[in-house]
Amino acid sequence: MAKQDPYAALRIKEFNIFLFVRFLLVFGWSMQFIVIEWQVYSITKDPLSLGIIGLMEIIPAFSMALFAGHIVDQREKRNLLALCTGAFSLISLGLFFLTTDTVINSWSTNAVLYSIYGLVFFGGFLRSFFGPTIFSLVALLVPKKIYHNAATWSTSTWKTASVSGALFGGFFIGWLGVDTTLSIVFVLVLLSFITLFQIKKKPILNKKIGEPVAESLKAGVKFVFQNKAILGTLTLDMIAVLFGGTVAILSVFAQDILKVGPEGFGLLNASISMGSIVTMLLTTYIPINQNTGRKMLISVFIFGLSIIAFGLSSIFWVSLLALFISGAADGISMVIRQTILQIKTPDDMRGRVSSVNSMFVGSSNELGAFESGLAAKILGPVAAVVFGGTMTLITVVTTGIVSPTIRNLDLTEDILENEKEE
Repeated sequence: MAKQDPYAALRIKEFNIFLFVRFLLVFGWSMQFIVIEWQVYSITKDPLSLGIIGLMEIIPAFSMALFAGHIVDQREKRNLLALCTGAFSLISLGLFFLTTDTVINSWSTNAVLYSIYGLVFFGGFLRSFFGPTIFSLVALLVPKKIYHNAATWSTSTWKTASVSGALFGGFFIGWLGVDTTLSIVFVLVLLSFITLFQIKKKPILNKKIGEPVAESLKAGVKFVFQNKAILGTLTLDMIAVLFGGTVAILSVFAQDILKVGPEGFGLLNASISMGSIVTMLLTTYIPINQNTGRKMLISVFIFGLSIIAFGLSSIFWVSLLALFISGAADGISMVIRQTILQIKTPDDMRGRVSSVNSMFVGSSNELGAFESGLAAKILGPVAAVVFGGTMTLITVVTTGIVSPTIRNLDLTEDILENEKEE
């Protein structure tokens, strides 16, 4: 195989525009997430309320996922992403309104809380379209031979925006206040909406336009469940995220255990994504195509260990280090998963396959948030995190033993075939 160009995808103008748009969206979404988590826990002091936020998002995201994938495969991707972005700006504007002094002083706590839940529910509906649309658009912006490189840069941009949004969101809560921070989110989303139109409309590659919904959905699900590499990867990541995620209750640790305030809360969130960014950037230079499955299993195992370390820590810098390592391990797993999906998914099924991915992994973030909140309510936050990390370790070991497809997965031949096609 020829020596890979780590900047291959970045040499394409429209892909760079896409990365900028994605950065703005995720930066704003990340800030919005931790601001709302902070605000909800501040007014309720109940960790279960944080879990409910995840539940409110997973219900529409999961129930609409397959249908959203069908719509994405049937529609032009640039305009569909623009429509989703415009709707997202309305959510940001609504959350800003709900956190203003006028509303806080005149509405009851329950009225504010339920209204926030309502907007989060609407955001879950949008999320079911965002993932498949973005995944499909990437493949229309770069040649097939550099899909793996584009997947790495796209995922790295997402994580960079996450770390920046989490960091600035935490600081902005203390410096500017919740409502002002959310107004900044609205401006960022609006800017991404305007910038998006610098990308030209793309052709619809699906040859079965107008295909009945039931047949379309069945084809997408069947493809995923027949591809052992994709199915095994999604299952492993889903369980790890479901039990090993700690983001939903970080505000509990920041306020009640580590006692580090909103700035510390922002650093805790940022440390996870910072670890991911470091490893993702390294993967642009160090190929993950050889021994792919083993590298993924090792990275998820390290992720589980670091989550346990975070749960047991009462020292701020140790907690930051544990979360940084968890992010680094998770970053490798994410790059591998996205590369597998980009390489092994046919162009005409990208929306539906990405939707199944969101049902496995994306929705498990929200379900994991609910699990974390509920477990923290019943067991306490420390025991809940340690339990989640332990379940992740058990899952990795079990997968490595019973799934030779994942254990022996190697992408070298797939990447070579893509290069020959070009």
